[in-house]
Amino acid sequence: MATRLKLKPVGTNFSLKEHIYDVLKDAISSMNLYDADANLRLDERALAEQLGISRTPVREALTRLEQEGFVEVQPRRGVFIRRKSLDEVLDMIVVWASLESMAARMAAENASDREIQSLRKALPKQKGETELRAHLHEYSEANISFHLRILELSGSPMLLDIAKGLFLHMRSIRERAMAEGDRITRSVVDHMNIIEAIEDRNAELASMLVREHTMRLHGHVRNNWDTFSGAEAGAG
Repeated sequence: MATRLKLKPVGTNFSLKEHIYDVLKDAISSMNLYDADANLRLDERALAEQLGISRTPVREALTRLEQEGFVEVQPRRGVFIRRKSLDEVLDMIVVWASLESMAARMAAENASDREIQSLRKALPKQKGETELRAHLHEYSEANISFHLRILELSGSPMLLDIAKGLFLHMRSIRERAMAEGDRITRSVVDHMNIIEAIEDRNAELASMLVREHTMRLHGHVRNNWDTFSGAEAGAG
């Protein structure tokens, strides 16, 4: 049985082909792919019926998503959402660390005072650890917004675009890892230290703190990969 994605409704005044691609990509990247019970199979007919459209734009979107590594076609089995292997995940984290550390440096050097002040507004609302864990998805989304804001303050549209594409592949891993150990509490502290470094225009420190923050995720995933339910499935 194929999984039923949480799809946003199809609106109007858009390119249908592009819109269906965006809807499917957003739904896939929002899934908990590493849950042991995750249903990774997709059914083209069911997706078309769910969206109230013909199968052609769904097929075209799935083909594009396969090219970008979000899904894979398994002969005689069908289309499946693709889990990343450990090596792929670690590689993506290293690239992300490089991109965001450069963005933090550029933000400290070039962003206006008002732009830098917006980082505090992008911070997840401060709550106790128990409440944060109870609202893990909400915190995870706020965490994403914070990191994307740093990238925006770099002033480099290309850097931001590359990072956004990469982030979609990392979204499920980041939220899954956030629930483990003291990572939520540590994340809050790291965010405050990063903001203060950027506010102080200390580009070197801001860059270092962002890189260390992301590479802690790298170490956590590398050392705890077996605890990611279904991780042994690798690429799926």
